[in-house]
Amino acid sequence: MTTIDGSPRTLLNATAHAVGAALLLASLPTPSADVSIGSMTWHRRLIVMSAARHDADLERQRQLLDAWSGGAERDVTVVGIAGDNVTGAADDATSLRRHFHLPSNSFMVVLVGKDGHVALRSRTPVAGETFQQAIDAMPMRKAGER
Repeated sequence: MTTIDGSPRTLLNATAHAVGAALLLASLPTPSADVSIGSMTWHRRLIVMSAARHDADLERQRQLLDAWSGGAERDVTVVGIAGDNVTGAADDATSLRRHFHLPSNSFMVVLVGKDGHVALRSRTPVAGETFQQAIDAMPMRKAGER
C-alpha cells in the first residue's frame, strides 16, 4: 500500500483524522428532513420561515441565515416552507402553518424555543444577530451557560 509521500505513517494519520471527523459528525445532533418538529422539542430551537412560494423575503431570510454563524452552537434547525414544499422537517406545510399560525399567502418567520414557545415572530426577514440575542435571553440558554 502506498500513500502520497510513500509513508505508511501518513496513511495512518490521514485515516485516523478521517475516522475522527466521521465520529464527530455522527455524534452531532443534526436532524434531517425525516425528523418531525415534535421530536425536536426539548432538543432543538427552530427558525421556521414560510412563504406562499419562493419570494424575495424568503430568499433574503435564507441569505441572512447563511451569513449567520451562531446557529449551530445554539442548537438551531431551520425549517423552510415555500408553497407546499418543506425543508428541514418531515411535517407537511399545512400542519406547520397551522401549528405556528403562519399565513399561507405571505412571508413570516418565527423563532421557536426548545420548549416549543414562539419567542419571535416577524413579517419581514430577521438578521441572525437578532435571533442570537433572542436565543441568548432564553432561560434554557442561560441555564446551559452556567
